[in-house]
Amino acid sequence: MRSMPFTAGFVLPAGTLSGSPQPVLATGDGLVLRPWRAGDAPVVHAVFQDPLMHQWHIRSAESLEEVAGWIEEWQTAWSGERNAQWAVVDADTDRVLGRVALREILLSEGTAEVAYWTAPKARGGGIAARATTALARWAFDEIGFHRLELMHATGNNASCRVADKAGFTLEGTKRSAVLHQDGWHDMHLHARVQGD
Repeated sequence: MRSMPFTAGFVLPAGTLSGSPQPVLATGDGLVLRPWRAGDAPVVHAVFQDPLMHQWHIRSAESLEEVAGWIEEWQTAWSGERNAQWAVVDADTDRVLGRVALREILLSEGTAEVAYWTAPKARGGGIAARATTALARWAFDEIGFHRLELMHATGNNASCRVADKAGFTLEGTKRSAVLHQDGWHDMHLHARVQGD
């Protein structure tokens, strides 16, 4: 059986990410994005006990063992080139302040979705915006992605500010797009494209 040819070439070939180890990225202003470690599990578990995380995120963490499983998934996801997860840490102390990720990676189209959260005690310091900006810069300038999207519930004003500060243009609203514990949420869709 013959496969159907594509009318346009792939933006990024397979192996673009997995061909080298997951990088450590410095923001240049006191933060480092590094791969997750098994020892980060207690911090992640504590973050997911915060009521604000339950409001805006669809996952909950029942146990340290569960979170340890997440971290194992995050560590191996790089080789699959569909998701890439980083811990956002203080450059001096290595204290985990948050998380930033590329999800739903489609190398052939040069697209991915950006996601992030900030630990409760680190909120208000621009952690998510700084980390997202650094991740986008790496994705566009060093890897060659064409488009990065970012979605958040329309009621999540803090996340909207992060998107704006990181240079993601609001493109519209996806109605009733994500199911949270309190029902269906409309989602703002922001994006940056190569050259923005």
